[in-house]
Amino acid sequence: MSRKLTRGVLVTALLFSALPAVSFAAQPADPARVYADLTAQATKLNEEVLRAQEDLVLRRAELERATADVAAAQQIERQAKSDENAFRDQVDLITQASFEGARFNQLSALLVADSQQDFLNRLEMMRVLAADKAESLALLSGAVEKARLAHQVAENARTRAAEAMSAAERLKSDLDARSRALQAQTGEVRAALARLPAPVVNQLRDPGDRSPVSVPQGAAGLALAFALEQRGDEYRYGATGLHEWDCAGLTMKAYAAAGYAIPRTSGGQAGVGRVVTRADVRAGDLIIYYSSRSHVAMAVDNTRAVHASTEGQPVKIAPIDAIGPIAVIRRIEG
Repeated sequence: MSRKLTRGVLVTALLFSALPAVSFAAQPADPARVYADLTAQATKLNEEVLRAQEDLVLRRAELERATADVAAAQQIERQAKSDENAFRDQVDLITQASFEGARFNQLSALLVADSQQDFLNRLEMMRVLAADKAESLALLSGAVEKARLAHQVAENARTRAAEAMSAAERLKSDLDARSRALQAQTGEVRAALARLPAPVVNQLRDPGDRSPVSVPQGAAGLALAFALEQRGDEYRYGATGLHEWDCAGLTMKAYAAAGYAIPRTSGGQAGVGRVVTRADVRAGDLIIYYSSRSHVAMAVDNTRAVHASTEGQPVKIAPIDAIGPIAVIRRIEG
């Protein structure tokens, strides 16, 4: 290496050694971003908990129906078995009577008859015995088949009951796990909220526009009026009132006040009514957000919506397009 090149390398090294050390440690996360991310995760968890609760209710109802079916089928089977025994006794009695000479053919009846009337009486007795035996055999056969079918129904119902119980137990375990995760996530959200600067917290807690809003006639107007009355109420995961709400709890109760029963979850509400486009949004429409369909708001007009937002923020009016990415819009009435 030439002396000139060597001197250049040494000068460069000396220059870098004179510069202050640069730290590449991770910069502190933006508290507002952390809060937003945690609330989004908690909202999704809350929706999962609510859906698991609905699934568990359905499974338990299925278990109750299957259990009732088992009991009903067993009762039918017991009665059919009792009828089977009774009809079998009748057949046995008639068979015994036949063996003892009560069953005659026309020739034997004629040979032993004392008179024409006696002959006719014996023929009638043979006819009655034959008819009774045929009827008893038919009844016995029917009772046996009824008992068999009832037993099969009971066995099928027992299988359904066992499957429903197993599914309910799995759902309960899953629900408990999700509920614990939601509680932990809620704690993280509150901790993140506490780390925000006071002006930011005050802005989040501001209930916004609480001025009177004109609502349309009909169920949509009644539902919207109910939702607007809750402005300023606190948000709480899983709440459905009276003064605390989650997003779907608010919209569900709002439409209940208007006489419409809609699902408890935002995912469920994404499937009721009919789809409308963003351009066609009007007061009372349900706007479901995110690909997970984990949040719902109610349109105030074509540009604003009222919603129970998230932990740390009250029920308030916000621009429709600022709440989040829209998944689907549903109209309950009209």
